[in-house]
Amino acid sequence: MSFIDIAKARYACRKYQTRKVEKEKLDKILEAARVAPTAANCQPQKLIVVQEKEGFEKVNKTARTYDAPLVIIVCGDVNRAWTRPFDGKKHNDIDTSIITDHMMLQATDLGLGSVWICYFNPEVIRTEFNLPENLEPISILAIGYADGEAQSPDRHDKTRLPIEAFVFRP
Repeated sequence: MSFIDIAKARYACRKYQTRKVEKEKLDKILEAARVAPTAANCQPQKLIVVQEKEGFEKVNKTARTYDAPLVIIVCGDVNRAWTRPFDGKKHNDIDTSIITDHMMLQATDLGLGSVWICYFNPEVIRTEFNLPENLEPISILAIGYADGEAQSPDRHDKTRLPIEAFVFRP
């Protein structure tokens, strides 16, 4: 599949089969995170891989994971993140977003569904997983085998703005 085909095939999957994600597929997803670019190559990402009941009980205290069999909590280490010198902007949120996107696209290429979850209380994650102050929970990625029909890759023609609406060429 070409990159644009993978990008169009990916959708927010909110219903999963109980089937576990194989170790080989998880390893490829984690490798996609490892090779993702980060600002100044600081690599501030820390990933918490949740596949067992105890971990899901913790995550589900603050987030809806749609019964996915695999959840990856994406954290950014504020001590490792590159800081833009002009205004002090730390890039851990940007870097972890790049990593999350790489993992979602890799999951799609492997025939898995995913959904990027941002609606959660980071303090609950911090407490439940005993995270140090320097680790900021940024997002949660639910991954698994989709249960139901995938959204059409052609949906973007109707659901996305045309290029002219957001590209400016002065």
